[in-house]
Amino acid sequence: MEAPSNLEISVDVPPYLRVHKDGTQVVPAGLDSDTDVVSKDILIVPETGVTARLYRPNSTPKTAKLPLLLYFHGGAFCISSASDPLYHTSLNNLVAEANVVALSVNYRLAPEHPLPTAYQDSWSAIQWAASNAKHHQEDWIRDNVDFDRVFLAGDSAGANMGHYTALKLNNNVPTNDDFDFKVAGLIMVNPYFWGKEAIGVEITDPERKKMVDKWWSFVCPSDKGNDDPLINPFVEEAPGIEGVAGDRVLVTVAEKDILRERGELYHKRLSNCGWKGIAEFYETPGEDHVFHIFNPDCDKAKSLIKRIADFINEHWMH
Repeated sequence: MEAPSNLEISVDVPPYLRVHKDGTQVVPAGLDSDTDVVSKDILIVPETGVTARLYRPNSTPKTAKLPLLLYFHGGAFCISSASDPLYHTSLNNLVAEANVVALSVNYRLAPEHPLPTAYQDSWSAIQWAASNAKHHQEDWIRDNVDFDRVFLAGDSAGANMGHYTALKLNNNVPTNDDFDFKVAGLIMVNPYFWGKEAIGVEITDPERKKMVDKWWSFVCPSDKGNDDPLINPFVEEAPGIEGVAGDRVLVTVAEKDILRERGELYHKRLSNCGWKGIAEFYETPGEDHVFHIFNPDCDKAKSLIKRIADFINEHWMH
């Protein structure tokens, strides 16, 4: 989405990040006539003001039990929201294709809320879902969610948060009676991981490598830089990825994405680390980072959404 050229820019981290001082676009929740998906905004953490947008197919019978998709949007931890028109469109498309209930989390953004705030908010969203599994405060959740089919999902920075949330879940659920649900899988779309040492195409594309280096320093001025455990899951002090909750993981990458190598490395490491689940891999040829968000009507975006939907529903058939 091209921004008007006359807006004053407060942050410019090209090519994906350009933060304007007048804020970002928003679209209201409600019925989407193209997909017949309905949505509403809800407050999930009163103490911090964190909200989420809840989606379900409009024609869902009251007694139907659907998977729950907990979704974390991308934006390098510092831009976008669940009400961003691009993400709203993407979630409507995914909910319609996969026939799920989805909760798209409005976690707080850097730099106003420095990391790890976004991770804390993503964990609060999990706790909110767990509370609803037990106490059924929210009617769409009570009526239409099968808590044996909970999926964590996200793109870019949201995929990164999905990984760390899945690690924390695996450490908490077995010993915590408050978590009355089962994580069936983790979906990581073009995950945002990085590291100081260049790998693969990063070696032959130093300009884009420098560009991505700048992203992390903007949102997380860590003394560890791009080897901070939050952005590099393979440094020694990072928790082992074999602790990821769920028994299936889908990692998707885009061929022209500078982050592609990290996504492929994650899939390879997960497949060979002693983790007991099945790690699946899907690559979209000829496309760049989160292309499906920016161009949701193209055939490759539709194919990616279908692949994610198949992952969700095939899991149940297994």
